[in-house]
Amino acid sequence: MNKKELKNKLTPIQFRVTQECETEPPFDNEYWNNKREGIYVDIVSGEPLFSSKDKFQPGTGWPSFTRPIDKDKLVFNEDKSLGMKRTEVKSVAGTHLGHVFDDGPKPTGKRFCMNSCALRFIPAHDLEKEGYAKYKKLFE
Repeated sequence: MNKKELKNKLTPIQFRVTQECETEPPFDNEYWNNKREGIYVDIVSGEPLFSSKDKFQPGTGWPSFTRPIDKDKLVFNEDKSLGMKRTEVKSVAGTHLGHVFDDGPKPTGKRFCMNSCALRFIPAHDLEKEGYAKYKKLFE
């Protein structure tokens, strides 16, 4: 999908975050406090990325996960913007998702701090209907 198509598909904040590596405001985004069971997919490609089983509340105001569903579906880049050294997380489709930090809980010690607007939540009861039936086993 080219940039013009993405601008038509995504909201302005979704476009700026996913395509221009911006960050949405903490505590003022759709999934930071979502406690429902399901999976989070790339808003652009639909690629399954994270499970609610691995979501936790670090108090940062963004949805955070201890691990992805499949690490091979993510791309990691060094990010030295804002005077910090961080690890940017993108989907294999090139969608900027957020950053990963080494201050998460066990068992991984990782905190995948994602932007809600880069994700779409699929409730566990809708996985089959939405074409993600193979992920139902995560919630059985």
